[in-house]
Amino acid sequence: MCKVVQIMNLIQTKIPEVLILEPKIYQDGRGFFQESYNKKTFQNLTGVDIEFVQDNHSRSEKGVLRGLHYQIKQPQAKLVRVVRGAVFDVAVDIRKASPTFGQWVGIELTEDNHRQFWVPAGFAHGFVVLSDSADFLYKTTDYYAPEHERCILWNDPNIGIDWPIDGEPRLSSKDREGHLLQHAEVFP
Repeated sequence: MCKVVQIMNLIQTKIPEVLILEPKIYQDGRGFFQESYNKKTFQNLTGVDIEFVQDNHSRSEKGVLRGLHYQIKQPQAKLVRVVRGAVFDVAVDIRKASPTFGQWVGIELTEDNHRQFWVPAGFAHGFVVLSDSADFLYKTTDYYAPEHERCILWNDPNIGIDWPIDGEPRLSSKDREGHLLQHAEVFP
């Protein structure tokens, strides 16, 4: 008889579509092994049947804040994780008809907790680096389309994200010029 091993735990958040995935880590004196993605496992746990088309890897230094980004056309759902360092990762519901419109969920992703964050299409996404530097990996369900990319201000007071930072983060010019949610192009 084969023993079925649960290789991933699913953790619900206050926004039902945004999920935390916790992979099982197999560790011994040599190091560790984890299955970071398995289409069947992901579908069984989340009920979401998707295809990822692009993998991205970014490295940022402490205090860098990227976001809140989204694509108004060719929207991207993202499965994100950190393989080196630590970040505080955020998803903001920008679906106008949603009961959780304008609400956010945040989670610390680290190389030690191995957690992954499922950010569905229809959400703005961003993160700030908490460690000296961090390597951030994410899978997307559609291709990057800069002509459709939009940005909401990271510090929009109507969203009220409680970023775990002291002072001003390091931002790109694009992120400094983001819009308030009330003036942003959002999903129906």
